[in-house]
Amino acid sequence: MSDPLSAAEYLARNAAAVQPAGALEERLAAAERESRPLRVKLGIDPTAPDIHLGHVVVLQKLREFQDLGHRVVLIVGDYTARVGDPSGRSATRPVLGDDDIDENARTYQEQAGRILDTAPERLEVRRNGEWLDMPMTEFLALARIPKVAQLLERDDFSKRYREGRPISLLEFVYPLLQGYDSVAVEADIELGGTDQTFNVLFGRDVQRAHGRPEQATLTMPLLVGIDGVQKMSKSLGNHIGVTEEPTEIFGRTMRIPDGLIDQWRDLLALDLGPDDAADARTRKRALARAICDRFAGDGSGARAQEEFDRVFLGGGVPDDVPEIEVEAGDVHLPALLAAAFGMSRSEARRALGQGGVRADDEPLTSERLDVPSADLDGRVVRVGKRRFARVRVRSVDA
Repeated sequence: MSDPLSAAEYLARNAAAVQPAGALEERLAAAERESRPLRVKLGIDPTAPDIHLGHVVVLQKLREFQDLGHRVVLIVGDYTARVGDPSGRSATRPVLGDDDIDENARTYQEQAGRILDTAPERLEVRRNGEWLDMPMTEFLALARIPKVAQLLERDDFSKRYREGRPISLLEFVYPLLQGYDSVAVEADIELGGTDQTFNVLFGRDVQRAHGRPEQATLTMPLLVGIDGVQKMSKSLGNHIGVTEEPTEIFGRTMRIPDGLIDQWRDLLALDLGPDDAADARTRKRALARAICDRFAGDGSGARAQEEFDRVFLGGGVPDDVPEIEVEAGDVHLPALLAAAFGMSRSEARRALGQGGVRADDEPLTSERLDVPSADLDGRVVRVGKRRFARVRVRSVDA
């Protein structure tokens, strides 16, 4: 960009808020005067193993900062994940084990590299365990910064407090730890979703208490999930992962309400080409192709669309159906579905009860949960419209 004002307008064009007013332009102007890149911070807690399109919204904004010559500091919250971010929560988050956090952190970093420029001068990856494993004297000094009334101003805290639902003391600590991350990495700017507004602004208080310049904050709208109601979340099952198969990405995108097409296009920075002026169904197909091409490679969108039309519209079966082996004898259908499709047995029973499971063209129901393996051998079990598995009875000699 030719000047800080133009750059600030470009970066803020699809943001929900930039705070305080004028702060982003001031930081950009200071970076130009000092001939240095800005340090732009994003913290992600590895509470699940995969990145979905909701994460991409903020990661894409980070990439825009990188493309303007600035340095992203991606903080993998291996310590804050042990506390649990209360943002948008109606209950205390479950605590993850160390092994789960470490494995999730590894995949987060790997998958974020699909969106970010990973050149060392453009990306710095840190884990906040580096500095949050602090002496008690430092923690007590940190704990003096907020007032309880200030923390209770958070919507999620105040609502839970009024309704008599528990709030862990650790949850009060969370904004402090996230704010200290900004001190530790000398953040000029912090990004987050709108559900992070309290946390990123509180980071300014923590920086000020430590005698550091206060960061500008940029918050992005939350991408609504495929249910068309709530923000995209793996725990709600309304997400699309960036590592999913193109056919799954395409099919799940086709489920979004028409009213979300523009939001997804804008927040994911996608070009729908000439189809952007077409009817909603054509535009949604263009959106699904663009997402596939972005995360699974050019051309994958067209192939996924062809497969979707053949299977979903034509009632066909994919060519590359995965196989699952079963022992000879009676097969317990909930166990089979759980093993084949990664669902829980209770979810499998619901699908059977709702008539959503078939073996070739024959319905499988909850009235008969144990089926002879010979009745399933070689047949394709389908759950819904896009999940398939061919059953093979394991050979006695295998």
